[in-house]
Amino acid sequence: MKKYKIAVLPGDGVGIDVTEAAMNVLDAVGFSEIAEYTHGDIGWEFWCKEGNPLPDRTIELLKNSDCCLFSAITSKPKEEAEKELVPELQGKGLIYFSPIVRLRQLFDLYVNLRPCKAYPGNSLNYRDDIDLVVFRENTEGLYVGIEWHPVPDEVMETFIKHHPKAKKFADTNLEDIAISTRIFTRKGVRRILKASMNYAKEFDYPTVTVVEKPNVIRETSGLMVREARKLIQEYEGIELWEANIDAMAMWLVKNPQNYGILVSSNMFGDIVSDLAAQLIGGLGFACSGNIGEKFAVFEPTHGSAPKYVGMNKVNPIAQILAAKMMLDWLGEKEMAQKIEEAVAAVIAEGKYRTYDMGGSTTTSEMARGICDKIKML
Repeated sequence: MKKYKIAVLPGDGVGIDVTEAAMNVLDAVGFSEIAEYTHGDIGWEFWCKEGNPLPDRTIELLKNSDCCLFSAITSKPKEEAEKELVPELQGKGLIYFSPIVRLRQLFDLYVNLRPCKAYPGNSLNYRDDIDLVVFRENTEGLYVGIEWHPVPDEVMETFIKHHPKAKKFADTNLEDIAISTRIFTRKGVRRILKASMNYAKEFDYPTVTVVEKPNVIRETSGLMVREARKLIQEYEGIELWEANIDAMAMWLVKNPQNYGILVSSNMFGDIVSDLAAQLIGGLGFACSGNIGEKFAVFEPTHGSAPKYVGMNKVNPIAQILAAKMMLDWLGEKEMAQKIEEAVAAVIAEGKYRTYDMGGSTTTSEMARGICDKIKML
């Protein structure tokens, strides 16, 4: 019998706890009978001792897998990261770069899909009618990593030569200037827009809202909005809405039930999806998929939470729902549905509540409760 090859990357901190919880749920739903799991190395430990948080051996593992279940990593600014390298690697010019960002770019995982759905019974929700899906462009924009500090002479000279607004910085010491670029391509914006509109069509969402800031960031945000207006003509019955990122933050707090599909660029999508996550109870419920044409990485959107390491405390539901997303992507719809039904039932009953839900249930206890519910379905 052919088995799925699944790369499992627990990463750092509480990633280890929540990954174990998700693996127990995958066992309970029967997926482990048709899956071959291989654990891989990623994260802060490997940065510190090898100078590479995403070792080549892990990349090879991913290339030979059907998809990846990922958890959480620790990331720090480059100066702090340099200081934590083992002594023999310090001063070698090594620069820390987020491994999950690198994975997205390396495998062209251009869709970051973040469902934000409220499950009735979570006491931290102020309403239960939220069903948002955020599509975040994953490989371009401000996170592309093309930046300078200090700024090289030739870079500054090019800016001053070709853009009149750069002349105001002509007399500034280049040590005192930092530049990060925000790069959009027509291909990049069109494919994330099409992914969001296709999803809206498949799952009967009546609106797609493009969230940008074209009145100020005219060229990049403007490109995305212009392409959205063209593409929506191909999707009969779906209405295109447009919102500035700052206004969207206000409207999501005020009327989240009015929105279905949101689509945005890398940084704005990152911001608005975390805001949407809080509306449904916080990052303990926020899962995501990094999806390309042939490969995908599924993860919770929370970090490694170093202060909770070893405490068996954090909410594993985001990781469990990430595993559910993985099953959906693989086509194992029945198993995926069972996991979601079990999660919803456990939340509704209220017997198990982790600290972020106002209770004292541990990570492993929450996983056990969901596993028990699966066996009853």
